Amino acid sequence: MSTTSRRSFLKATGVVAACAAASRLEAERLQLPIGLQLYSVRDQLPKDFAGTLAQLRSAGFTVVEAAGYYDHSAADFRHAMDVAGLRCVSTHHPLNVLETQLDQWLDYGHTIGLEYIVCSSSGGMHRDPAAKGPPTLDDWRWIAGELNRIGEKVKTAGMTLGVHNHVPEFAVIDGVLVYDELLRLTDPKLVAFEMDCGWVYAAGHNPIDYLSKTPERFPLMHVKDMIPGANGQLHSTEMGRGKIDYAPILRAATGLKQYFIEQEEFDIDPMQALRIDAEYLRNLRV
Repeated sequence: MSTTSRRSFLKATGVVAACAAASRLEAERLQLPIGLQLYSVRDQLPKDFAGTLAQLRSAGFTVVEAAGYYDHSAADFRHAMDVAGLRCVSTHHPLNVLETQLDQWLDYGHTIGLEYIVCSSSGGMHRDPAAKGPPTLDDWRWIAGELNRIGEKVKTAGMTLGVHNHVPEFAVIDGVLVYDELLRLTDPKLVAFEMDCGWVYAAGHNPIDYLSKTPERFPLMHVKDMIPGANGQLHSTEMGRGKIDYAPILRAATGLKQYFIEQEEFDIDPMQALRIDAEYLRNLRV
């Protein structure tokens, strides 16, 4: 190779390498806004609703998910969000509420600008109201049908129904893993999933296993870290302090539209803890 050709080759490959490095750096930045599930401040909001929202915005949160409205009308709730500079894009209601009060909460959701209405807890219900004990596999299959039915109404109203998990969704009944059955039986056009990675981990599963197979089913995510307590049980803690590595999880979540930090327990000042959580996500490279 001549000196000129070698120089041209090195220049060209250098440009390619630089572009590749820049692309990697761009890909490593977490582009989504920092969201918070407001259950994290359930003790603060009843005491000072507007002040708590202002503190959250100051901590770096711009998007929130509701878990109750604290006796505020839809117009007042929306106004408080606007004043604080927050967007409430999602909310949580348990399945029994969605079964009986859906129209009311669809109207509320329109006023506050929701994109998602999430079933916060679908377990514990039975097809037969008189039944006792944990849901059977047939109960879970009935629940999947109810989620499809509710999801169709939510879609008609211009929003999307989501399904949030705890640990019971990972029970194995008659050789069937319940979460797999919910994914199989719910219609992707009507029902999305909000993966709570902390509870997936606590149930002994890896979020990546699901995200890598059907990332499009998971537009929403709860991001929480977990640490063993003195009793050996996993507890919610500040991001980066626990056992969960979120870089590969978020890398696998290619269908993700919004994540929400959720810290359920605190051993330091809650607002200080949430600032740590926000900073962790702000600096995370995926």
